[in-house]
Amino acid sequence: MASAPTPGSTGLSTEAGSMFEVVEEDVDGVRLRVFKNAPPSLRAIWQLSAIHGDAPYLVFDDEKYSYTEAHAIATAIACRLVDDLGVCKGDRVAIAMRNYPEWAFAFWAASSIGAVIVPLNAWWTGPELEYGLAHSGAVVLFADDERLDRIRPRLGETSVQTVIAVRTDAHEGELAFADFATPIPGATLPDVEVGPDDDATIMYTSGTTGRPKGAVGTNRNIGGHIMNATYAAMAAAAAAPAPSPGAAPPALITLLTFPLFHVGGLHSFLLPYTVGGGKIVLTYKWDAVQAVDLIEREGVTSVAGVPTTMFQVLDEAARQGRELPSIAGVASGATLVPPKLVKQIDAQLSGRAAPANGYGLTETSGAAIGNSGRDYLDRPTSVGRPISPVMEVRIAAPDGEAVPTGEVGEIWLRGPTVIRGYFENPDATAAAITDGWFHTGDAGSLDEEGFLYVADRIKDMVIRGGENIYAAEVEAALYEHPDVIEAAIVGVPDERYGEQVAAVVRRRDGSTLDVATLQEHVRERLAAFKVPTIVQFTETELPRNAAGKVLKRELRESLAKEA
Repeated sequence: MASAPTPGSTGLSTEAGSMFEVVEEDVDGVRLRVFKNAPPSLRAIWQLSAIHGDAPYLVFDDEKYSYTEAHAIATAIACRLVDDLGVCKGDRVAIAMRNYPEWAFAFWAASSIGAVIVPLNAWWTGPELEYGLAHSGAVVLFADDERLDRIRPRLGETSVQTVIAVRTDAHEGELAFADFATPIPGATLPDVEVGPDDDATIMYTSGTTGRPKGAVGTNRNIGGHIMNATYAAMAAAAAAPAPSPGAAPPALITLLTFPLFHVGGLHSFLLPYTVGGGKIVLTYKWDAVQAVDLIEREGVTSVAGVPTTMFQVLDEAARQGRELPSIAGVASGATLVPPKLVKQIDAQLSGRAAPANGYGLTETSGAAIGNSGRDYLDRPTSVGRPISPVMEVRIAAPDGEAVPTGEVGEIWLRGPTVIRGYFENPDATAAAITDGWFHTGDAGSLDEEGFLYVADRIKDMVIRGGENIYAAEVEAALYEHPDVIEAAIVGVPDERYGEQVAAVVRRRDGSTLDVATLQEHVRERLAAFKVPTIVQFTETELPRNAAGKVLKRELRESLAKEA
């Protein structure tokens, strides 16, 4: 039946006394396999990172902060939150800003005193920010100028008591971050006990349908994710070809393309790189030309992003004739990854940069499934296998039972990283989590070796004349055309067939690609009923949310208006 087995042999021991010792514990009434040595809290993670001392930590433009400097700033903020503002363990502290260094300082300070961090989507409008603040009950808000301009007129409708203005002038009644974060000589973190099952974050889902839900992550979830990431990294290193004699391992230096309010930025990069003593290069906004410059200037060894971002950086490097010699790994995720990208990473970087992909959600605290290296090259359409021995995947039928291997069903995930539920929404929690299993809403299948293949979001499946058509399969075919930069498949209503397959495509500049040619290109690769009957070309980038996912509802509405 389609439940993935424990990942194959990695050479990493999970026996008693080992770093990755696995034990069973009762977590919120569910018996789960957990890593015995997982860090118990965000506070513990931050305290441990002090050992990295003067190593570079954060880079933003010409600003550079070492771990020692970051700790001094975060400690000062933590002390003032407690002593000046009276913030207590369990109080909600919101962050709404770009990927500034201040984002990380505020995060570590508030989490170290047991506050619950509420990372707000920096792309949200004023009403959306108001909703997140009011729904979460946040009492303190760290925000930059753009977010403050949107939310100031609405703060009276929220529970926020104190606003700390970042990189902008503080208005009357607000505090300036520069003053609030001034290091205090000899200060230490306030003495607060933070445990594994204490709440750590409330992260709002993308909200592509209806009101966003606040996914409540615990300190155990985050500690489990750190161990998963460490296990996966060490397993990948063990499986990689042996380095040349005397060669040093690649430094931990990343260019952060994901927003910090998303699990892709926070859980997959800020957290593990902080634990490992890595350097994180931040940018004001995404720019492929600047990205190539930063990769070379800072010696970036790892970069990750949504497929469009990774295509852009590779194409820009090729255009400039740069080989990016420092890069040792390129990863993509947050949405379905075209196999074409995997091939381009391997070919353009001459096989020296291992491609990787991760599959997870806000509700699983980031990646729960992973594919990398040789496995990914051999199976470019698979997102991989459980990232560690404590994660499980099931392909479920509508009644929750596992379907036979190879059949498509809903992907369910279980492990210590699955959130405890949705904030003040018991009905949504009960509908999404069964016996510790999180129902992803994604359709997929498992092969005989336990590799997971994601077909599509269940609700985005196109059903034409009773035939199920998975958008990801058609999108992958479209991406194989050299003139296609972006592509998305949606279903549009049709009186005869129920739905027709519609494609929205962005072509390369100067391309003369037409509808008939593109349809023939797909017809050569897929069954006739999967060929888009409607093709809309666009000159602009496809609309995406902050997590990089195409907003297919907007595409459907646009197509409906033109129908």
